[in-house]
Amino acid sequence: MFTGIVENTGVIKELIVTGGNTSFWIESALAGELRVDQSLSHNGVCLTVEEVKGARHQVTAIAETLSKTNLSSWKPETIVNLERCMQLNGRLDGHIVQGHVDCTAQCTQVVEKAGSWEFSFTFPQQFAALVIEKGSVTVNGISLTCFNITDDQFTVAIIPYTFEHTNMNGLAKGDTVNIEWDLIGKYVARIAKLNK
Repeated sequence: MFTGIVENTGVIKELIVTGGNTSFWIESALAGELRVDQSLSHNGVCLTVEEVKGARHQVTAIAETLSKTNLSSWKPETIVNLERCMQLNGRLDGHIVQGHVDCTAQCTQVVEKAGSWEFSFTFPQQFAALVIEKGSVTVNGISLTCFNITDDQFTVAIIPYTFEHTNMNGLAKGDTVNIEWDLIGKYVARIAKLNK
């Protein structure tokens, strides 16, 4: 479990393709605090730390993960958002995030607003029931609040701190991001569907 509060960013340094899997070596300031078998969110995708060497750690994404997230587009020097799993003795500063990406979305617009930024995204319409005005969404592992909702679009506002400390500062129109919808909303939608 995660909170969607990004701790640090990492830089992809090496990719190793083995069959349908891709392993990534990622360099970050968090590496020294990581341990093998630890769950770590990478752009909102929960991956297991397999090895740690100095300032780098290695994780592997299987074909299923690569096909449903933006990890297949990662290349050397790609910057990714990192978050260690939450501790039960701490505050839940964002919202409950599993690290299980539901879909990807495409950035359709970036607007600078004199000290903040608004990013708009289009997503598959089949997920329309899972997004609500002022509801929570995870974009590349970042807990954010949606507004200007339609059946296939939403907008989020980014404060300067988030812009400076995540990979949002490199996001441009046309880029693909990982989306995880709010867990509670998914259960409510499922129950409503079963009770029709």
